[in-house]
Amino acid sequence: MDAGSRVTADDWERWAEACLLAQDFSADDARCLAHSLAQTSLWGIDSHGIARLPHYLNRVAHGSILARPDVRIERTGPGTAQVHGGRGQGIVVAHRANALAIEMARETGVAAVGVSDSSHCGAIGLYSRAAARQGLIGIAFTHSDSIAAPYGGRAAFFGTNPISLAFPRADGAPLCLDMATTAIPWNRVMNARRDGVALPAGVALDENGADCTDAQAARALRPLGGEEYGYKGYGLAMMVELLCGPLNGNPFGPHISSMYEALDQPRELGAFFIVIDPARFAGGAALAAVVAGMAVELSQAPGAPRMPGDPEADHERERQQLGLPVPPALWDEMQAWSSRLGVALPATRQA
Repeated sequence: MDAGSRVTADDWERWAEACLLAQDFSADDARCLAHSLAQTSLWGIDSHGIARLPHYLNRVAHGSILARPDVRIERTGPGTAQVHGGRGQGIVVAHRANALAIEMARETGVAAVGVSDSSHCGAIGLYSRAAARQGLIGIAFTHSDSIAAPYGGRAAFFGTNPISLAFPRADGAPLCLDMATTAIPWNRVMNARRDGVALPAGVALDENGADCTDAQAARALRPLGGEEYGYKGYGLAMMVELLCGPLNGNPFGPHISSMYEALDQPRELGAFFIVIDPARFAGGAALAAVVAGMAVELSQAPGAPRMPGDPEADHERERQQLGLPVPPALWDEMQAWSSRLGVALPATRQA
Protein backbone atom coordinates (compact mmCIF):
# COMPACT_ATOMS: atom_id res chain seq x y z
CA MET A 1 0.00 0.00 0.00
CA ASP A 2 1.58 3.33 -1.00
CA ALA A 3 1.42 6.64 0.85
CA GLY A 4 -1.38 7.87 -1.44
CA SER A 5 -3.84 5.09 -0.60
CA ARG A 6 -7.02 5.85 1.33
CA VAL A 7 -9.98 4.07 2.90
CA THR A 8 -13.49 5.47 3.07
CA ALA A 9 -14.65 6.32 6.57
CA ASP A 10 -17.60 3.92 6.23
CA ASP A 11 -15.40 1.02 5.09
CA TRP A 12 -12.91 1.64 7.87
CA GLU A 13 -15.72 1.79 10.44
CA ARG A 14 -17.06 -1.57 9.28
CA TRP A 15 -13.58 -3.10 9.58
CA ALA A 16 -13.04 -1.60 13.03
CA GLU A 17 -16.45 -2.79 14.27
CA ALA A 18 -15.68 -6.31 13.08
CA CYS A 19 -12.33 -6.27 14.92
CA LEU A 20 -13.97 -5.07 18.13
CA LEU A 21 -16.79 -7.60 17.89
CA ALA A 22 -14.12 -10.28 17.52
CA GLN A 23 -12.71 -9.06 20.84
CA ASP A 24 -16.17 -9.42 22.48
CA PHE A 25 -17.25 -5.77 22.51
CA SER A 26 -21.00 -5.31 22.41
CA ALA A 27 -22.44 -4.17 19.08
CA ASP A 28 -23.29 -0.73 20.50
CA ASP A 29 -19.85 -0.20 22.03
CA ALA A 30 -18.05 -1.40 18.90
CA ARG A 31 -20.11 0.98 16.78
CA CYS A 32 -19.48 3.87 19.19
CA LEU A 33 -15.71 3.39 19.24
CA ALA A 34 -15.33 2.77 15.51
CA HIS A 35 -17.45 5.80 14.60
CA SER A 36 -15.61 8.06 17.07
CA LEU A 37 -12.20 7.16 15.63
CA ALA A 38 -13.36 7.53 12.03
CA GLN A 39 -14.96 10.90 12.84
CA THR A 40 -11.76 12.08 14.49
CA SER A 41 -9.78 11.22 11.36
CA LEU A 42 -12.39 12.91 9.19
CA TRP A 43 -11.66 16.08 11.17
CA GLY A 44 -7.99 15.68 10.25
CA ILE A 45 -6.93 14.88 13.82
CA ASP A 46 -4.75 11.95 12.79
CA SER A 47 -3.00 11.84 16.17
CA HIS A 48 -6.24 10.56 17.79
CA GLY A 49 -8.13 8.94 14.93
CA ILE A 50 -8.00 5.57 13.21
CA ALA A 51 -4.29 5.19 13.98
CA ARG A 52 -5.13 4.52 17.64
CA LEU A 53 -7.28 1.44 17.13
CA PRO A 54 -4.37 -1.06 16.97
CA HIS A 55 -3.21 0.23 20.34
CA TYR A 56 -6.67 -0.20 21.86
CA LEU A 57 -6.94 -3.71 20.42
CA ASN A 58 -3.54 -4.51 21.90
CA ARG A 59 -4.55 -3.36 25.37
CA VAL A 60 -7.74 -5.41 25.23
CA ALA A 61 -5.63 -8.44 24.25
CA HIS A 62 -3.37 -7.77 27.26
CA GLY A 63 -6.36 -7.41 29.61
CA SER A 64 -5.79 -3.82 30.74
CA ILE A 65 -8.93 -2.67 28.88
CA LEU A 66 -12.06 -4.74 29.38
CA ALA A 67 -14.38 -5.22 26.41
CA ARG A 68 -17.41 -5.57 28.72
CA PRO A 69 -16.68 -3.47 31.80
CA ASP A 70 -18.93 -3.02 34.80
CA VAL A 71 -19.58 0.71 34.36
CA ARG A 72 -21.31 2.17 37.43
CA ILE A 73 -23.11 5.53 37.55
CA GLU A 74 -23.46 7.28 40.89
CA ARG A 75 -25.71 10.36 41.00
CA THR A 76 -24.16 12.46 43.78
CA GLY A 77 -26.42 15.52 43.60
CA PRO A 78 -28.98 17.32 41.40
CA GLY A 79 -26.27 18.35 38.93
CA THR A 80 -23.35 16.05 39.73
CA ALA A 81 -22.43 12.44 39.10
CA GLN A 82 -19.51 10.02 39.10
CA VAL A 83 -19.04 7.38 36.41
CA HIS A 84 -16.85 4.46 37.49
CA GLY A 85 -15.36 3.16 34.25
CA GLY A 86 -14.54 -0.37 35.39
CA ARG A 87 -11.37 -0.46 33.24
CA GLY A 88 -13.49 0.04 30.13
CA GLN A 89 -12.46 1.53 26.80
CA GLY A 90 -12.09 5.25 27.44
CA ILE A 91 -14.02 6.56 24.44
CA VAL A 92 -17.02 4.36 25.23
CA VAL A 93 -16.99 5.31 28.92
CA ALA A 94 -16.55 9.02 28.15
CA HIS A 95 -19.52 9.06 25.77
CA ARG A 96 -21.70 7.55 28.52
CA ALA A 97 -20.51 10.12 31.04
CA ASN A 98 -20.99 13.01 28.63
CA ALA A 99 -24.47 11.81 27.67
CA LEU A 100 -25.34 11.75 31.36
CA ALA A 101 -24.04 15.32 31.76
CA ILE A 102 -26.21 16.41 28.82
CA GLU A 103 -29.28 14.76 30.33
CA MET A 104 -28.65 16.30 33.74
CA ALA A 105 -27.98 19.78 32.33
CA ARG A 106 -31.42 19.79 30.72
CA GLU A 107 -32.86 19.11 34.17
CA THR A 108 -30.72 21.42 36.31
CA GLY A 109 -29.18 23.99 33.93
CA VAL A 110 -25.58 22.99 34.71
CA ALA A 111 -24.14 19.51 35.21
CA ALA A 112 -20.69 18.17 36.07
CA VAL A 113 -19.76 14.50 35.67
CA GLY A 114 -16.45 12.94 36.63
CA VAL A 115 -14.96 9.69 35.33
CA SER A 116 -12.75 7.28 37.24
CA ASP A 117 -10.90 4.02 36.42
CA SER A 118 -11.07 4.44 32.64
CA SER A 119 -8.55 4.58 29.78
CA HIS A 120 -7.53 6.86 26.90
CA CYS A 121 -10.67 8.67 25.71
CA GLY A 122 -9.43 9.93 22.34
CA ALA A 123 -10.08 13.42 21.00
CA ILE A 124 -11.78 15.38 23.78
CA GLY A 125 -13.68 17.48 21.22
CA LEU A 126 -15.89 14.46 20.53
CA TYR A 127 -17.74 15.18 23.75
CA SER A 128 -17.96 18.97 23.79
CA ARG A 129 -19.28 18.89 20.21
CA ALA A 130 -21.89 16.29 21.17
CA ALA A 131 -23.33 18.74 23.70
CA ALA A 132 -23.17 21.70 21.31
CA ARG A 133 -25.00 19.78 18.59
CA GLN A 134 -27.91 19.56 21.05
CA GLY A 135 -27.94 23.32 21.63
CA LEU A 136 -25.89 23.18 24.84
CA ILE A 137 -22.42 24.35 25.83
CA GLY A 138 -19.97 21.50 26.30
CA ILE A 139 -16.74 21.61 28.31
CA ALA A 140 -14.47 18.57 28.51
CA PHE A 141 -11.12 17.69 30.07
CA THR A 142 -8.93 14.62 30.39
CA HIS A 143 -5.39 13.76 31.51
CA SER A 144 -2.68 11.16 30.88
CA ASP A 145 0.59 9.76 32.13
CA SER A 146 3.76 11.88 32.33
CA ILE A 147 4.47 13.34 28.91
CA ALA A 148 5.00 17.10 29.40
CA ALA A 149 7.91 18.78 31.14
CA PRO A 150 6.74 21.42 33.63
CA TYR A 151 7.76 25.01 32.94
CA GLY A 152 11.34 25.38 34.14
CA GLY A 153 11.82 21.60 34.27
CA ARG A 154 13.40 19.10 31.90
CA ALA A 155 11.65 15.80 32.69
CA ALA A 156 8.05 14.79 32.00
CA PHE A 157 5.54 15.19 34.83
CA PHE A 158 1.99 16.00 33.61
CA GLY A 159 0.24 14.72 30.51
CA THR A 160 -0.92 16.63 27.44
CA ASN A 161 -4.11 17.30 29.47
CA PRO A 162 -6.40 18.68 26.76
CA ILE A 163 -9.25 21.14 27.10
CA SER A 164 -12.28 21.48 24.82
CA LEU A 165 -15.17 23.93 24.81
CA ALA A 166 -17.93 23.92 22.20
CA PHE A 167 -20.85 26.29 21.53
CA PRO A 168 -23.83 25.73 19.23
CA ARG A 169 -23.78 27.69 15.97
CA ALA A 170 -26.93 28.37 13.94
CA ASP A 171 -26.95 26.63 10.57
CA GLY A 172 -23.44 25.27 11.00
CA ALA A 173 -21.07 22.96 12.82
CA PRO A 174 -20.41 23.86 16.47
CA LEU A 175 -17.75 26.37 17.40
CA CYS A 176 -15.20 24.06 19.03
CA LEU A 177 -11.88 24.68 20.73
CA ASP A 178 -10.00 21.39 21.23
CA MET A 179 -6.41 21.87 22.37
CA ALA A 180 -3.67 20.13 24.28
CA THR A 181 -1.87 22.06 27.01
CA THR A 182 1.39 20.93 25.38
CA ALA A 183 2.94 22.26 22.19
CA ILE A 184 1.76 19.13 20.30
CA PRO A 185 -0.05 15.94 21.38
CA TRP A 186 2.15 12.95 22.25
CA ASN A 187 0.34 10.79 19.71
CA ARG A 188 1.85 13.04 17.04
CA VAL A 189 5.24 11.87 18.32
CA MET A 190 4.08 8.25 18.07
CA ASN A 191 2.85 8.81 14.51
CA ALA A 192 6.20 10.44 13.62
CA ARG A 193 8.06 7.43 15.01
CA ARG A 194 5.84 5.07 13.04
CA ASP A 195 6.21 7.02 9.80
CA GLY A 196 9.90 7.95 10.20
CA VAL A 197 9.43 11.75 10.02
CA ALA A 198 10.92 14.59 12.07
CA LEU A 199 9.14 16.68 14.70
CA PRO A 200 8.89 20.47 14.49
CA ALA A 201 11.58 22.40 16.33
CA GLY A 202 10.87 23.67 19.83
CA VAL A 203 8.19 21.18 20.87
CA ALA A 204 10.06 18.20 22.36
CA LEU A 205 12.96 17.47 24.70
CA ASP A 206 15.37 14.50 24.77
CA GLU A 207 16.49 12.57 27.85
CA ASN A 208 18.97 15.33 28.70
CA GLY A 209 16.32 18.07 28.54
CA ALA A 210 17.64 19.47 25.25
CA ASP A 211 15.45 20.38 22.28
CA CYS A 212 15.14 17.60 19.72
CA THR A 213 13.36 16.98 16.43
CA ASP A 214 14.12 13.24 16.36
CA ALA A 215 10.86 11.53 17.35
CA GLN A 216 12.75 8.47 18.55
CA ALA A 217 14.80 10.59 20.95
CA ALA A 218 11.86 12.61 22.32
CA ARG A 219 11.21 11.95 26.01
CA ALA A 220 9.03 14.94 26.95
CA LEU A 221 6.98 17.67 25.33
CA ARG A 222 7.23 21.35 26.06
CA PRO A 223 4.12 22.94 27.58
CA LEU A 224 2.01 25.23 25.40
CA GLY A 225 3.84 28.53 25.08
CA GLY A 226 7.29 27.02 24.63
CA GLU A 227 10.48 27.84 26.40
CA GLU A 228 9.56 31.47 27.18
CA TYR A 229 5.82 31.36 27.83
CA GLY A 230 5.32 27.72 28.79
CA TYR A 231 4.09 28.69 32.26
CA LYS A 232 0.68 29.14 30.62
CA GLY A 233 0.38 25.60 29.32
CA TYR A 234 1.99 24.24 32.49
CA GLY A 235 -0.55 26.02 34.71
CA LEU A 236 -3.47 24.82 32.61
CA ALA A 237 -2.14 21.25 32.66
CA MET A 238 -1.97 21.29 36.46
CA MET A 239 -5.57 22.48 36.79
CA VAL A 240 -6.80 19.82 34.35
CA GLU A 241 -4.80 17.20 36.23
CA LEU A 242 -6.53 18.07 39.48
CA LEU A 243 -9.99 17.98 37.88
CA CYS A 244 -9.46 14.64 36.16
CA GLY A 245 -7.13 12.86 38.57
CA PRO A 246 -7.40 13.53 42.32
CA LEU A 247 -10.96 14.96 42.18
CA ASN A 248 -12.15 11.65 40.72
CA GLY A 249 -10.00 9.41 42.92
CA ASN A 250 -7.55 8.70 40.09
CA PRO A 251 -3.74 8.91 40.21
CA PHE A 252 -1.92 11.88 38.68
CA GLY A 253 1.01 12.39 36.29
CA PRO A 254 3.96 10.16 37.22
CA HIS A 255 1.67 7.76 39.12
CA ILE A 256 -0.31 6.82 35.97
CA SER A 257 0.91 3.81 33.99
CA SER A 258 2.34 4.61 30.57
CA MET A 259 0.03 4.48 27.58
CA TYR A 260 2.44 2.58 25.34
CA GLU A 261 4.31 0.55 27.95
CA ALA A 262 3.17 -1.95 30.60
CA LEU A 263 0.24 -2.90 28.38
CA ASP A 264 -1.12 -5.30 30.98
CA GLN A 265 -1.54 -2.57 33.62
CA PRO A 266 -4.86 -0.63 33.81
CA ARG A 267 -4.48 3.11 33.13
CA GLU A 268 -6.88 4.40 35.86
CA LEU A 269 -7.52 7.55 33.84
CA GLY A 270 -10.20 10.15 34.48
CA ALA A 271 -12.13 12.79 32.58
CA PHE A 272 -14.40 15.64 33.56
CA PHE A 273 -17.44 16.95 31.69
CA ILE A 274 -19.41 20.15 32.29
CA VAL A 275 -22.55 20.91 30.29
CA ILE A 276 -24.44 24.21 30.45
CA ASP A 277 -27.93 24.91 29.15
CA PRO A 278 -27.80 28.38 27.54
CA ALA A 279 -31.56 28.75 27.96
CA ARG A 280 -30.97 29.41 31.68
CA PHE A 281 -29.14 32.67 30.88
CA ALA A 282 -30.12 36.04 29.43
CA GLY A 283 -28.48 35.54 26.04
CA GLY A 284 -29.30 31.87 25.67
CA ALA A 285 -32.11 32.12 23.15
CA ALA A 286 -29.95 34.04 20.69
CA LEU A 287 -26.60 32.41 21.48
CA ALA A 288 -26.33 30.10 18.46
CA ALA A 289 -27.28 32.93 16.10
CA VAL A 290 -24.75 35.27 17.72
CA VAL A 291 -22.02 32.64 17.29
CA ALA A 292 -22.90 32.38 13.60
CA GLY A 293 -22.88 36.18 13.27
CA MET A 294 -19.52 36.38 15.03
CA ALA A 295 -18.10 33.94 12.48
CA VAL A 296 -19.32 36.14 9.62
CA GLU A 297 -17.84 39.28 11.19
CA LEU A 298 -14.51 37.57 11.73
CA SER A 299 -14.41 36.28 8.15
CA GLN A 300 -14.77 39.88 6.96
CA ALA A 301 -12.07 41.25 9.27
CA PRO A 302 -8.52 41.91 7.99
CA GLY A 303 -6.82 38.58 7.37
CA ALA A 304 -10.18 36.73 7.34
CA PRO A 305 -9.73 34.98 10.70
CA ARG A 306 -11.50 31.67 11.13
CA MET A 307 -13.46 30.19 14.01
CA PRO A 308 -12.10 27.29 16.07
CA GLY A 309 -13.38 24.07 14.49
CA ASP A 310 -13.58 25.46 10.95
CA PRO A 311 -10.38 23.71 9.76
CA GLU A 312 -11.80 20.40 11.03
CA ALA A 313 -15.00 21.03 9.06
CA ASP A 314 -12.91 21.64 5.92
CA HIS A 315 -11.00 18.40 6.49
CA GLU A 316 -14.25 16.52 6.93
CA ARG A 317 -15.68 17.73 3.62
CA GLU A 318 -12.46 16.79 1.82
CA ARG A 319 -12.02 13.40 3.44
CA GLN A 320 -15.64 12.42 2.92
CA GLN A 321 -14.86 12.67 -0.80
CA LEU A 322 -11.28 11.37 -0.88
CA GLY A 323 -11.26 8.92 2.02
CA LEU A 324 -9.07 8.67 5.11
CA PRO A 325 -5.30 8.54 4.52
CA VAL A 326 -3.68 5.33 5.78
CA PRO A 327 0.12 5.51 6.00
CA PRO A 328 1.97 2.29 5.06
CA ALA A 329 2.98 1.50 8.66
CA LEU A 330 -0.65 1.79 9.82
CA TRP A 331 -1.78 -0.46 6.99
CA ASP A 332 0.76 -3.04 8.15
CA GLU A 333 -0.77 -2.89 11.65
CA MET A 334 -4.25 -3.28 10.19
CA GLN A 335 -3.13 -6.31 8.18
CA ALA A 336 -1.68 -7.90 11.30
CA TRP A 337 -4.90 -7.42 13.27
CA SER A 338 -7.04 -8.63 10.37
CA SER A 339 -5.01 -11.84 10.27
CA ARG A 340 -5.09 -12.25 14.04
CA LEU A 341 -8.84 -11.65 14.39
CA GLY A 342 -9.99 -13.22 11.12
CA VAL A 343 -11.43 -9.97 9.75
CA ALA A 344 -11.30 -8.99 6.06
CA LEU A 345 -9.38 -5.79 5.33
CA PRO A 346 -11.31 -2.80 3.94
CA ALA A 347 -11.01 -1.86 0.28
CA THR A 348 -8.57 0.91 -0.60
CA ARG A 349 -8.66 3.69 -3.16
CA GLN A 350 -6.00 5.90 -4.68
CA ALA A 351 -5.89 9.61 -3.84
